[in-house]
Amino acid sequence: MANIKDLKKKIKSTKSTLKITQAMKLVSAAKLARAQHAIVSSRPYTEELESTIKIVSALLTDYSHNYFKTQDGNKAAILVISGEKGLCGGYNSQIIKKVRNFFKESELDFKVYFIGKKAKDVLKKEVNIGKHYTFKKADASFLEIQEIADELGTLFSTGEYSKVYVAYNIFESAISFTPTIKQLLPMALEVEERELLKTKYPFDFKYEPAPDQILDVLIPETYRSTIYTCILDATAAEHGSRMSAMDSAVRNCKDAIRTLTLKANKLRQASITTELIEVVSGAESLKG
Repeated sequence: MANIKDLKKKIKSTKSTLKITQAMKLVSAAKLARAQHAIVSSRPYTEELESTIKIVSALLTDYSHNYFKTQDGNKAAILVISGEKGLCGGYNSQIIKKVRNFFKESELDFKVYFIGKKAKDVLKKEVNIGKHYTFKKADASFLEIQEIADELGTLFSTGEYSKVYVAYNIFESAISFTPTIKQLLPMALEVEERELLKTKYPFDFKYEPAPDQILDVLIPETYRSTIYTCILDATAAEHGSRMSAMDSAVRNCKDAIRTLTLKANKLRQASITTELIEVVSGAESLKG
């Protein structure tokens, strides 16, 4: 059974841990607020771009783009977005599990590219490793993301990969995210979706400039914006998961401190009671 001295050491250690977890929770909360604002602002733009691309490309009959072409071959690239650090609950483990299951179910030969080192550290002995992308600052700039997107896009256009995917966590709320894998390239519409759009828009739009010129600009922009939005989603999900994990850690530390303090008080009370009994017993013996 622990003595009072040992319990005091444990209480002191737990209080130090409490200060750290409280600080990490506050930092994550501040970062989450910024990341949440960024993803909420970015999603409508990307969604509208994707919708415009689908509608215009469905209504055009004689248009082709490199990102629409179906490439031959069995090789594919996947960009896995995870965290650089741990202490964020199931954020990293869930996306790793999602990627492993995807590889088991797919017949493609994947080369894996990474943003964040946690997934790479776990998967490096299991998969064919591509590049590990890093950024100058903690939050990637759009230009840095554009370079990654253009590099993977070029590898697809030249036929090195038949498909390009991205694996990331979709931010739902401060305590919720959804691991997902999304196909980036090719961007071609399914036959059913194309026919549905043609039925929905049985008329011609007036374009300025020409529709093929619009698509030549919008398709690469949509592709880059999609990857950027995926990274913003993953960043917000990571900060939310870390804040939630640190909140649980704070509660656990407080519970542990209360339990240890109560135990120490009981031991101290028992010690005082024992000493009082000894004093009284000694006094009684002297009375004879």
